[in-house]
Amino acid sequence: MWKQTRLTELLSLELPIIQAGMAGGITTPELIAEVSNAGGLGSLGAGYMDPADMQNVIKSIKQKTSKPFAVNVFVPGETNYNSSHIHASNELLFPYLKELGIEEATGEIKHVFEQQLEKIIEEGIQICSFTFGLPPKKWINKLKANDILLIGAATTVEEAALNEQAGMDAVVAQGYEAGGHRGTFHGSFQKSMIGTLSLVPQVVDKVSIPVIAAGGIMDGRGLMASMMLGAQGVQMGTAFVTAEESSAKHQHKQAILTSSEDATVMTSAFSGKPARGIDNQFIQDMKPYEDTLPDYPIQNSLTKEIRQTAALQNKPQYMSLWSGQSPKLSKEGRAHEIIKTIVSEADSILSSYSPPT
Repeated sequence: MWKQTRLTELLSLELPIIQAGMAGGITTPELIAEVSNAGGLGSLGAGYMDPADMQNVIKSIKQKTSKPFAVNVFVPGETNYNSSHIHASNELLFPYLKELGIEEATGEIKHVFEQQLEKIIEEGIQICSFTFGLPPKKWINKLKANDILLIGAATTVEEAALNEQAGMDAVVAQGYEAGGHRGTFHGSFQKSMIGTLSLVPQVVDKVSIPVIAAGGIMDGRGLMASMMLGAQGVQMGTAFVTAEESSAKHQHKQAILTSSEDATVMTSAFSGKPARGIDNQFIQDMKPYEDTLPDYPIQNSLTKEIRQTAALQNKPQYMSLWSGQSPKLSKEGRAHEIIKTIVSEADSILSSYSPPT
């Protein structure tokens, strides 16, 4: 019975399992299709993608699955483009640029959000999810007019309520344990550091739309625990980074597979926005300067070439190794095998559960 929920009914899924839309190229067409074909919801992490490139990837996914899949996009916020901050950041980055043999970046950013949404409508995408905020009302209305289901993200109860008020059809309650960037958009990051087990039931009590638990969930135990707290499904990111179909760099996968639960830290060093990743030299070197770095996504643009070249030169000490707090629960294998194991674990828990008398 756990496999059928309000969320699976809403999204036409067989399983209440969503693969997180991790931006940066990890979510390949093969990964997305494999998850959807296994009964879950694959998601394209389109946050940094050029709209035309995004459209080409969407077409490739359609060739690999007839099942529903989602496209995740980043809602742009206000960006303070300060040339002196960019210059200061590039001075801090100079030793890495020199070692890796690359030129400094300008911090230029392109605003492609609206063009992405146009392509999502054009391609007849059934489900669109958002990170870092809520889209303008005109776009919510336009997407809904095209029968697109909308999923928002929240890191506090208040953010979840704002998602419901804005017209989201479901909301991801993303706990502090989550890897990479969390979706905080209302209030400070410091006040949004709420664990998944605390956040989910409080969000469930506040909103009437389906709640999707996220943050540190890696197996059937995490899935069933989330559903016992009232979630209608789970979103899993780190669990799929190590999948065979993921395009995460080899160093990134190995770092997750070999790390312990205390290996991750919150850092703004790579992007200018707090994100959870496995601690390394770059994070430690930049830690004293985090408060002076340019805002996201400018800092993210400044370090992009460093991260990519570091991977090519096998220098994981300079890579952004995003991971949630449960790396010891990570597994290798094809995505459908990971899902099969999760389902088997959940079934086993349910079959052996006996309520207290």
